[in-house]
Amino acid sequence: MDQPHDFESSVDAFPITLENFAGPLDLLLHLIKKNELNIYDIPINLITQQYLDAITLMKELSLDVAGDFLVMAATLIHIKSKMLLPRPETAAGVDGEEEEDPRDVLVRRLLEHQRYKAAAGLLHEREQVRAAQWQRPDERVAGLTGEEVEPELEVDLFSLLSAFEAVVARAKQRPRILLPPEQIPVETRIEQLLERLSETVACGFEELFADVQDRSGLIVTFLALLEMIRLKLVRVFQAGSFGPIRVYKRPRPADAPHPIGDPSTRAGSS
Repeated sequence: MDQPHDFESSVDAFPITLENFAGPLDLLLHLIKKNELNIYDIPINLITQQYLDAITLMKELSLDVAGDFLVMAATLIHIKSKMLLPRPETAAGVDGEEEEDPRDVLVRRLLEHQRYKAAAGLLHEREQVRAAQWQRPDERVAGLTGEEVEPELEVDLFSLLSAFEAVVARAKQRPRILLPPEQIPVETRIEQLLERLSETVACGFEELFADVQDRSGLIVTFLALLEMIRLKLVRVFQAGSFGPIRVYKRPRPADAPHPIGDPSTRAGSS
């Protein structure tokens, strides 16, 4: 009798946990930055709709949308409903003080999270400098050419999602090619992408999707990239805010996580 496979490599059986990348406050900060909004005066209708759209996209990608993301969605909808209620021009509390803006608690959380991220980023940068384990690609290029290049920033998950949305939109404009449907295993797609990266110093984000025609192939490629980031096989940088994204292959460190479904991670449990 055939033995069952240790794990499936279909998209539905390949969970990517968002906690490994970012949380709901990170998504909100990304949307505020993307729309060039004033964090102290958030247009709640716009942000709520874009937040819900992002949640829908993440679910379509089979990303593990944790409860925190859904709680934040409910919070935004609640704030939106409170702001729709008629408020007298001289609305005041019991003690005669002006009533608090429904967005104020959210703004305070965002500012606190922003300060935490800035502090964490500074500590990480100092650690990298001390260990001298990684030199940013743009610095290496500048050293070889003697020319200054635009500094590159490491890309977060939601910048990747925005770039992926653009890839999907452009794919819809390509001439349709009727081919038999084929689900590429995520592991196979990772091998294909690593082989492509081994031929060059860096690869543009959009180039990763150049050989894919259908939506399922786009999704598998995106999930393969997220898994490569989690496994510390690649690093992804962006030229300034919302500039071109490039993917760099890196030697996998000894302490890198195991691939999802790797039988060796369950060897001791059987």
